[in-house]
Amino acid sequence: MTTPRIAIVGGGPAGLMCARVLQGYDIQPTVYDADAAVDVRDPGGTLDMHADTGQIALEDAGLMDAFRALARVEGQAKSRRDQHGTVLAEFVPAEGDEAAPEIDRGQLRTMLYDYLRPGTVAWGHKLLQVIPIDGGAYRLEFANGASTEADLVIGADGAWSPVRRLLTDAVPQYLGVCFLDARFDDVDTRHPEIAAIVGDGHMFSADGDGRAVIVQRNSNGVARGYVAFRAQLDWYVTAGVDITDREAVRSYLLREFSGWSALMRPLITDNDSDYVQRSFWALPAPLTWNHVPGVTLIGDAAHLMAPFGGYGTNLALLDGAELAHAINAENNLDDAITRYETTMFQRSGELAVSSNTALTQFFATTSPDAPHLPPDHAEEHKNYQARAAEYRRRHTASR
Repeated sequence: MTTPRIAIVGGGPAGLMCARVLQGYDIQPTVYDADAAVDVRDPGGTLDMHADTGQIALEDAGLMDAFRALARVEGQAKSRRDQHGTVLAEFVPAEGDEAAPEIDRGQLRTMLYDYLRPGTVAWGHKLLQVIPIDGGAYRLEFANGASTEADLVIGADGAWSPVRRLLTDAVPQYLGVCFLDARFDDVDTRHPEIAAIVGDGHMFSADGDGRAVIVQRNSNGVARGYVAFRAQLDWYVTAGVDITDREAVRSYLLREFSGWSALMRPLITDNDSDYVQRSFWALPAPLTWNHVPGVTLIGDAAHLMAPFGGYGTNLALLDGAELAHAINAENNLDDAITRYETTMFQRSGELAVSSNTALTQFFATTSPDAPHLPPDHAEEHKNYQARAAEYRRRHTASR
């Protein structure tokens, strides 16, 4: 087909991956992002890159060596404790297990950006609206006064995607859980007790009454702590807490988590950063839409889900790669979009439902004597590898 004008809205993992794979086919898109640069904001903590999704996309993009240079295989380790600090379950990856290594979100984004052709990303372009114009194309208008036209608009613009409005009325819904993100710097020296609890990877704890603490090892001696609890979006207004006042938030959390032991309390109160409020939102799942010529979605714009299971960024990367493959393989954009969306709907819908259900169960109130059934991470890793092998077997011949 004639080389189309492709506008990718959003310079996160999905959009950057899509651009990278398209460039491998000598198709040149433009990525538009609201940020002023790739590293101007804190993108959050670490994530695990699954063998059956994110790693496949990285391999297709020729970036596995670059990924391995940054990834932490030891970060796959996990432990689960109760609110008293009692260890309920532990997982240490076996020698050679690379089913889900960890990488910091900021490192992943920067790596993807660094491997694009210069000038691919137009920074400082916040999308205001997309308008259909004659000939089946679209005009994109940005807050900085710029505008452009495209034959294909790819919405990689996250939870509150303006592009999604062209396809569906679906909007994210709050899942009822508040999430306070806090950082521990130079953790092994400044916070050795926290370093010991977290280990090399992740530590999950919950009290069976809607409260949880999750702490993750990041690179460069940093750990990120996530203090989570069921709450309304404006909980701090009702509680009379200034969310920008670190000590006020700590005082509130000490009351809220008063049943937690002295061993676990430093995870809640000894952070070196201010608390950053985040919240859990999800699109209706499974979400589909009727085909619209010249428009599609990838990543959170298409299937925002709870973070339990770690599927979000992994699916975003695979979405971007698969859409690029379809654009190269098909004779026209409509066939490419249909090919991509058919597969994406089936895969993401099932995982979104399971992720949202897992969040609900993790923060549910349970009786103290309820049986504890921790995830079998060893089996999970075997499944990642088996699905990856099956994916490659099915797709090698079709490309």
